[in-house]
Amino acid sequence: MTSPSDGPHAGPVVQTARIDAIDVLRGFALLGILLMNVQSFAMPQAAYFNPTAYGDLEGANRNVWVAVRMLADQKFMTIFSMLFGAGIVLMAGRAAARGDARRVHYRRMGWLLVIGLLHAHLLWSGDVLFLYAVCGMLVYPLRRLSPGRLIAIGVGLLAVASAYSVGSGLSLPYWPEEARTGFATVWQPSPEMIEAELAAMRGGWLDQQPARSAGALAFETFLLITWGVWRAGGLMLIGMALFKREVFSARRSPRFYATLIAVAVAVGLPLQAYGIVLDFARGWSLWSFFLGLQFNYWPSIAVSLGYVGLVMLACRTEALRGLTRPFAAVGQTALTNYLLQTVLCTTIFYGHGLGWFGSVDRVGQIGVVAFVWAVQLVASPLWLRRFRFGPVEWLWRSLTYGERPALRRAPAPAPAR
Repeated sequence: MTSPSDGPHAGPVVQTARIDAIDVLRGFALLGILLMNVQSFAMPQAAYFNPTAYGDLEGANRNVWVAVRMLADQKFMTIFSMLFGAGIVLMAGRAAARGDARRVHYRRMGWLLVIGLLHAHLLWSGDVLFLYAVCGMLVYPLRRLSPGRLIAIGVGLLAVASAYSVGSGLSLPYWPEEARTGFATVWQPSPEMIEAELAAMRGGWLDQQPARSAGALAFETFLLITWGVWRAGGLMLIGMALFKREVFSARRSPRFYATLIAVAVAVGLPLQAYGIVLDFARGWSLWSFFLGLQFNYWPSIAVSLGYVGLVMLACRTEALRGLTRPFAAVGQTALTNYLLQTVLCTTIFYGHGLGWFGSVDRVGQIGVVAFVWAVQLVASPLWLRRFRFGPVEWLWRSLTYGERPALRRAPAPAPAR
């Protein structure tokens, strides 16, 4: 890792300052997160948490849902959150040498929050940029703590959301009937509610707006307070610690990364499988939302770290460099690619495009994911041959630093004659 060229103030991170392994891991997570998000693009929102709320759940569709739950649900968001925390430490360290780290960070988070709000309310209610911006502002003052303290506080924050969920589930029989019934209709909407959502999302952009903003506001308020800040914030702190321990730079021993993989396989996946068995045995009642999800909430972190181990080992293997390079390009343009996934998927599923919302089963959704992956793995390296940043990254940097960095790469010098 090298430092960007010195200057009178902080500026965008130049290519030579990047850590390749982090880019590869970020690209891997960006592509993987679409396995979960495609359900939100393609189906009524309740189906994202409760697979029995909408759509076929037999045969191949059931197998796809189980595989996605085991391998993707909360895993890639976990990696993103940890890498976001790592990025805070990395960028703050560079800006501190120029004396304006705090100002740069909060301007950066402020503009990310604006981008997130626009994304959520104009394109897709499942946005996480708003959440990351809020958490990035909150955890920044803790960035200088030791890795041990960061992990301890991070686990404590994670436990808050878990305790809230468990407490809500255990107290559910004592809720007022009206509150219990209201939540049950969110978990298992009535046919009329499903039809209303289908009609809205199959309509034009203006027809979608009330449902989209309602979903976005719920995420930006209730879910932010009861789950998002604790989950994402805790993981960001853990990510800071792991970055300081050089876990994300592929510098730890192969044995260390192999241990992460072993814990994921021996502990994380079996606990998740047990939780899925319980969910089906209990008929996907509200127990599954409050208590059943705990079998994914904690084990998903172990599986995520297993993915980190796999990617870091791949980055250490010279023979796989050709395979990891496209993932690094996706990771370098992750913000652009995240928004591109929204543009492509809403065009496919929503009424202002093909209008396939609610008509593509889970097997078909995997086909859409494969198409988007192919586009991004091909387009990202091609873009970076000519340009230094993704277009949205360039805009974000320009707004943050108050100057427009060169977007195009300098032409290669002509060969000497």
